[in-house]
Amino acid sequence: MSFEYFKYKGVNFSHGSYTDETLTFAENEFQVLDDDVYIVTYPKSGTNWMIEILSLLRTKGDPTWCNNVPIWLRSPWYETIEGQSQIKDVLCPRVLTSHLPFHIFAKSFFKSKAKIIYVMRNPKDILVSLFYFSKMLSLYKDPKTFPEFFEDFLQGNVLYNSWFDHVKGWMQMKDNSNFFFITYEELCKDLRNSVIKICEFLGKDLDDSQIDLVVKHSSFNVMKENKMSNYTLIPQDFMDQTKGSFMRKGITGDWKNHFTEAQIEHFDEVYEENMKYLNMSFSWD
Repeated sequence: MSFEYFKYKGVNFSHGSYTDETLTFAENEFQVLDDDVYIVTYPKSGTNWMIEILSLLRTKGDPTWCNNVPIWLRSPWYETIEGQSQIKDVLCPRVLTSHLPFHIFAKSFFKSKAKIIYVMRNPKDILVSLFYFSKMLSLYKDPKTFPEFFEDFLQGNVLYNSWFDHVKGWMQMKDNSNFFFITYEELCKDLRNSVIKICEFLGKDLDDSQIDLVVKHSSFNVMKENKMSNYTLIPQDFMDQTKGSFMRKGITGDWKNHFTEAQIEHFDEVYEENMKYLNMSFSWD
């Protein structure tokens, strides 16, 4: 049976976790609260890492909540069928998650005092991570070969469409006081300082020992061993971890182990063409 995405406002979604009705609700009817915080990302950019960090900030570093409640219930994806049924049980102030592009994000957000943390990652590493992830998760078309997926990614023929469009759309918010962006690379390089910056943005007052606990319990190795965070509780027919690990490597630069010289050159050309008018430089440039 062939796998086909359907489109909502020009963006690819998959049957199962999305419908026109849930996406229409997410865009036009969902009510954002003034004390909400939204983690917004393109897939495989560090979404679950940020959920874990914000979960630990809520508890001032105490890992009990993270060790007892699945990560997708602590911060549901508000545009999915599952997420919309789970939101009623989320503790206020809510931390919710989304992969939605800027142009179809909740309209009520833009009339609220809610905040967004936008996490970005080197798109070369996203491509590699997404290639392996697509083999596991039923929402994605299973890529036959890396070269085929490489072209699909560059052309935006994947779930949630183009990384380039996603970033350019959301960077329209970069100067807004309720919008904070950080890169996966920054988190990897200096997690403690990144946590401090996030605390400042959210108005969280944690002491040094509490920040140390947040850093400790949001590390890759700790999350990988936590069944509430590593997605091993997800049914195999939805995410088949016999085909790979959700917590795969947690590193930067893995693309260098996968790209040919020709692919590097081609990717760089597409990147330059798409990003030349953004007038921003990132830690991977």
